[in-house]
Amino acid sequence: MIFSQRHADAYVPDGAPLAAALARTTHLCLAAHQDDIEIMAYHGIAACHGRADRGFTGVVVTDGAGSPRTGPFAAFTDAQMQAVRREEQRAAARHGAYAAMIQLAHPSAQVKDPAFAGVRGDLGHLLATMRPQVVYLHNPADKHDTHVAVFLRCLEALRSLPAEHRPAEVYGCEVWRDLDWLVDADKVALDVSARPELAAQLVAVFASQIAGGKRYDLATAGRRLAHATFHTSHAADRAQALTWAMDLTPLVRDPQLSVEEFTLGYVERLRADVAARLRRFA
Repeated sequence: MIFSQRHADAYVPDGAPLAAALARTTHLCLAAHQDDIEIMAYHGIAACHGRADRGFTGVVVTDGAGSPRTGPFAAFTDAQMQAVRREEQRAAARHGAYAAMIQLAHPSAQVKDPAFAGVRGDLGHLLATMRPQVVYLHNPADKHDTHVAVFLRCLEALRSLPAEHRPAEVYGCEVWRDLDWLVDADKVALDVSARPELAAQLVAVFASQIAGGKRYDLATAGRRLAHATFHTSHAADRAQALTWAMDLTPLVRDPQLSVEEFTLGYVERLRADVAARLRRFA
């Protein structure tokens, strides 16, 4: 498979042909940066781990050039950081037993440009070879500009598929903005309690980020545990770890549905919930 960026990387941990790995993909994550997949889509990784009838594939859209760096990585150039992060992402794919790991290596500036067709083209080629049942995306209310841009490019690619080839479930996941602010009726609870050692190992692989000044290993585990405990005040915890997601399936099924109106609907329902509770006891 030929991608538009010359540094794009396609890796199959078990050595199978790429076409076969993509064909057996049932769970797919389309993410912006190296390590986003392991934070936002562990639900899919765990669901496929050790299963012959399921396969998890990760796709990283950008090249990872702009990450913060201190400590042992302080003097690394963008090119060196890209190489390190590419290898870390491959290592995570091995630990997680992914079907395939694709890194498209697009500069963030290109991803943010809606006129640039390369991202949509690469994603379109990949999606044409897969029939995933479940897709994990960044959520449209994320506060990271590149995450939102990647979400939009991914949505465009998914909407371009024939209706019968679109996935049955599409989730918008947490990375740079938690989704605990959603009203309970809008939350999709993704139970990520399984294989906690694997969950920790996958995030710890990204030493360039952790040693570089971002404790994603501690923060990711802490957020999942906090969600499980603070989910409800009057019942015992039903899961040891949770991540929240938005159900984005309606956006994929209906290409005419406004992304902005759909997303702001979540905000309006939160506003109504807060107002009603205040009025109830005023």
